[in-house]
Amino acid sequence: MTKTFTNLNLFNGVDDKIYSNSYLTVNDEGKIIASGTGTPNDDNEQIDLQGKYVMPGLINAHTHIMMNPQTNKLEYLSESEVTFTALKNLNTLLHAGVTYIRDCGCPFDVDIKLRKLQDDGQLGGTEIMPSGRPMTMTGGHGDFKEGLDGEVTWGHLVDSPDEMRKSVREEFKRGAKNIKVMATGGVMSSTDQVDDTELTQNEIHVAVEEAHTKHMTVASHAQGNHGIQISLDAGVDSIEHGIYVDENQAEFMKEHNVYLVPTLNACAGIDKYGVGKIPDYMIKKNDIVKGDFFKNIGMALKKGVKVVVGTDAGTPFNSFETGTTDELSLIAGLGVKPYQALLGTTQYAAELLGITDNYGSLAVDKFADFLVLDENPLENIDAVSQANKQVYKKGELVK
Repeated sequence: MTKTFTNLNLFNGVDDKIYSNSYLTVNDEGKIIASGTGTPNDDNEQIDLQGKYVMPGLINAHTHIMMNPQTNKLEYLSESEVTFTALKNLNTLLHAGVTYIRDCGCPFDVDIKLRKLQDDGQLGGTEIMPSGRPMTMTGGHGDFKEGLDGEVTWGHLVDSPDEMRKSVREEFKRGAKNIKVMATGGVMSSTDQVDDTELTQNEIHVAVEEAHTKHMTVASHAQGNHGIQISLDAGVDSIEHGIYVDENQAEFMKEHNVYLVPTLNACAGIDKYGVGKIPDYMIKKNDIVKGDFFKNIGMALKKGVKVVVGTDAGTPFNSFETGTTDELSLIAGLGVKPYQALLGTTQYAAELLGITDNYGSLAVDKFADFLVLDENPLENIDAVSQANKQVYKKGELVK
C-alpha cells in the first residue's frame, strides 16, 4: 500500500541543510515516489512523524558479520557457527539503524550465500555487499584456520600474481561484489606488524585488473605507509584503516577519488576494553599506532579525502549495536562538522559501494531506508545514537 510520511524535518543525505515540514510518499515496493514540503493532497495512508528528524539509513562499509566481538573467537569456526553469528549480527545491525553493509571478509563465503538469499527474497533486513574470502599471503593477515579441524583458511592464500588472478575469479564466480586484499599486517594477527608489507604491488594490480573488468571493487587492508602506497599505485578503490597515510597519499586519494575507510572504532574498542581480555600482542600493537592513527585520519579529513564510515565490526569489543554511531562520533571528534561525518555513512558510502541509484540519500526513485530521530543530526552527531530511534527499511517500520 502506498503511504505518505508527513510532518518531518529531512536531512536527505546529500545537502548540508534540513528541509522543514517535508513529506515522503513510498509505494508498496518500498521506493520513494514523491517528496516535497507541506502536506500533499492525496488519498494515501498518512503517517505523521510529528516534526521529528529523518535521515537515510546508515551504511557501514566495513564489517565482519562472522565475528563475535565479545568472545573474540577468530579461528576454528565451522560454517554453521559463522552463519548463525552472521544472522544474529545482521539483526542487531538493522535494529541499530544500519540498513546496508559491505562485509570485508567472511570464511566459507557465507556473506555471498546470505546475499543470494536476499536477492531471492528469502532473507530481508540489512542488505549485504559481499566480499567473500579475502586475499592474503601465506602467513599473512588473513591466514587463519577455519573449520572444526582447521581444514580451511579464512582467506585465499595467494603467493603470486597467477594465484591472485585465479582466486579473484573464484570469488567472482561465487558472487562477490568486492575483493578484499590484505596488503599489510594487522593488529589482530600474531605473526606480523602493522607496517609489514604482505602482498606485492603486482599481485594487488592483478586483483584490481580482474575486479574492474567484472564490475567489482577492490578494498585494501593497508595500515603501514608502504602498503598504502603500493595499493594506491595498483589502483584500489578504497584504503581500509590507513593508519600511516601521509599527506602526499591523502592528496592523491582526493584527486583520484580513492575512499578512506578508517575503522577508528576498532582501535578505540581495544584501547577501552581490551587490557587483560585479549592477547598482549594486540594491546601492544594497538598502543603503538593509536596516536598516529587518529592524527593521520584527521589530516586526511581536512585535506578533503572522502572518509567513509566503516567500523571493522566484530573485532574485539567493536559492537554491531553501537559501533556505527560510535564511528560517526569519532570522525566528528577529529574536528569536522557533523555533516562531513554523516556523508561517510550516506552519500560517500553509497558511492563507494556503487549503490547510489537506490541508496545513500532520500530522493524520488530511491528506497525508503530511513531513521526517525528526536534531534537534528546536523547540529549534534550524537543525535544518531538515540537508543529508541525508529528504523524504516524500504518503508516498513523495523520491529
